[in-house]
Amino acid sequence: MRVLLVEDHVELADTVARGLRREGVAVDIARDGRDALAHAAITDYDVVVLDRDLPDVHGDEVCRSLVARARDSRILMLTAASTIEDRVDGLSLGADDYLPKPFAFAELVARIRALGRRSHPPLPPTLVHGDLRLDPAHRVATRDGRRLALSPKEFALLEYLLAAQGRVVSSEELLQRVWDEAADPFTTTVKVTIRRLRAKLGEPPLIETVQQAGYRI
Repeated sequence: MRVLLVEDHVELADTVARGLRREGVAVDIARDGRDALAHAAITDYDVVVLDRDLPDVHGDEVCRSLVARARDSRILMLTAASTIEDRVDGLSLGADDYLPKPFAFAELVARIRALGRRSHPPLPPTLVHGDLRLDPAHRVATRDGRRLALSPKEFALLEYLLAAQGRVVSSEELLQRVWDEAADPFTTTVKVTIRRLRAKLGEPPLIETVQQAGYRI
């Protein structure tokens, strides 16, 4: 899942981003409204976590602009104001959900994942292929009943391939959807992570390399 976090409080943004990355979420950070719109113009995000009280371009204007672009991105609005009127205002702008500050990180993650599922065709709560089972909500993957010790990035990569339901996924798409903007487009990180994931999945092989096209399960 690719998320844009729009937050001008540097320490809060960095802390939340680190936590989300530990959960296997690819996160880009925008520090103000203008930066947020620039990011959204070049990347299709699954979820935009948008602080309402932004400098330069207010969060309300950012929300209106994102909604007007008719992208599939879901918007989770954050604000220090917590009255019912504030929540109604935020949702009336086109936000999909609203979370007052301060918030529990676990709740933020749950809301982001719920919105991310809404930005794609519906999938079953547990992704299954043969003896491989992956539970995104509880971050557990097993094969033949054996729990797999996957890193957050390996888990996110496996989840994305399973969600593709047999479709061939290119390295470029994986880099865009599973990694964030810090990833070098010319790196071999996808190939290296696929190799590590294959080793942990064991035999018989599940991830197929389709020459000059990408990967599929």
